[in-house]
Amino acid sequence: MSQTTRPGRVLGLDLGDARIGVAVSDDDRQLAVPVGTVSTGAPADIRAIASLVEEHAATLVVVGLPLSMSGARGSAARKAEAFAGVLADVLPVPVELQDERLSTVEAERGLRDAGVSGADRRRVVDSSAAAVILQAWLDAYR
Repeated sequence: MSQTTRPGRVLGLDLGDARIGVAVSDDDRQLAVPVGTVSTGAPADIRAIASLVEEHAATLVVVGLPLSMSGARGSAARKAEAFAGVLADVLPVPVELQDERLSTVEAERGLRDAGVSGADRRRVVDSSAAAVILQAWLDAYR
């Protein structure tokens, strides 16, 4: 059984400069929901993510990969790949990357369409973007 088809919850991460958005799937890997954020800064962010993996009984972690619109890997993508590598070294579950192009734009649009105000939107957009990234991964592997 591949890591992708293993049963259990998946934790999704949207890496930002100040915060890491976090989302989690249901046990059946059908739906991603935002759960909050983690402040960036090693090693506290790694410990916090490890705690979330344990708390949610996640069997896999998906990290958003910020490719450019052309698909090229810039500095942000290389940073995400390095972060995913560190997570893979310390977490007891596999770590995968997911193309996250336009995930924040989609999250912002969804929040705006739901009537979430500007200040509230800024507070939850990172975890909403993590849910968008995770849902894309879930949809690709169903």
